Amino acid sequence: FAFLFLAVVSQAQQEPMFTKYMFNTLIFNPGYAGSKEHMSATVLHRTQWLGLDGAPTTQTITLHTPLKGNRAAVGGSLLHDDVGPTKDIKLSGYYAYRISFSETSKLSFGLSATYNNWRTDFSELNLDSPVDPAFESAYSKNLFNAGAGIFYYNKNFYAGLSVPHLLNGSLIEPDRAAVGDELQAVQIRHYYLAAGLILPINYNLTFKPSILIKNSNLFGEFGNGVQSNVGAPTEFDVDLSLLMYDALWIGVAFRSSFEYFSEESSTDSFDIWMAYYLRNNMTIGVAY
Repeated sequence: FAFLFLAVVSQAQQEPMFTKYMFNTLIFNPGYAGSKEHMSATVLHRTQWLGLDGAPTTQTITLHTPLKGNRAAVGGSLLHDDVGPTKDIKLSGYYAYRISFSETSKLSFGLSATYNNWRTDFSELNLDSPVDPAFESAYSKNLFNAGAGIFYYNKNFYAGLSVPHLLNGSLIEPDRAAVGDELQAVQIRHYYLAAGLILPINYNLTFKPSILIKNSNLFGEFGNGVQSNVGAPTEFDVDLSLLMYDALWIGVAFRSSFEYFSEESSTDSFDIWMAYYLRNNMTIGVAY
């Protein structure tokens, strides 16, 4: 009861995080479609806080390819995000139009359309005294959204800026919708800025640093005409990796927020990972 009066602000992101974001770029930037210059498919599974009941788990499947003529590219993805009593399923389609500056340098403009099924089942919670009827039912809602992104890449560099969901879709039941200046549960816009380099050291060794910066609710638009600072701290991922003999890829990564440096947030994670290129055009990898 006392903690109810002590709690002031809670901040969180709605989109799932990925330690290996460079292998899953299509999920948050539609401009990435076709950038491999051939058909590419990815399957990814992520378990956060391994061994903890109710911890988030996320799975994604992506497929994208350039079209004949090489100006346009298309793709699709399926995302499943399970966090405690809530489940989020997104089915997305992507279209990108690419402008070539040279044989290896392109600027891509991408659009996405997403069908989203958001479901919560409070009956899955283990409550000592389940006296509130609100925690005895399940609720599901279907939403549609659109996203946009730009992605520039050449042989040794890439950079992209994207907003995977442009609309602030409501996540609550219509008969419980907020009115006036009240806050309500909505899909908040998330902004992604990514960049990376490929730096050959010698014939058998390549250094690949990259960074991903993430922000939620950058302009304070919370839906229903309400201006609010609700949102997660602006976060960054820094990854440093080495590719050896064009086969073995090892790296270390660090995730934190800019607010950490002002002592308002804590370090999120330190990661190690590796991947191996197989001879049949497949790559397998793991991160911890």
